[in-house]
Amino acid sequence: MRLKELRKAKGITQLKLAMDLNTNQNTISRYETGEREPSLSELIKIADYFDVSADYLLGRTENPKINK
Repeated sequence: MRLKELRKAKGITQLKLAMDLNTNQNTISRYETGEREPSLSELIKIADYFDVSADYLLGRTENPKINK
């Protein structure tokens, strides 16, 4: 998952992201290390937060745009 890459590109700390997504920093850390996978609803929240498609976030495409 590209979460860490997206977060660092925006200059956002794990704590800031966790607060914005109404979760905790430990959860964000586990998502970034692959120790835990987000639920579908969390995945959508993260993709919406960074304005990218879920497929991009998951590394299934190189196109970050959301197809509408």
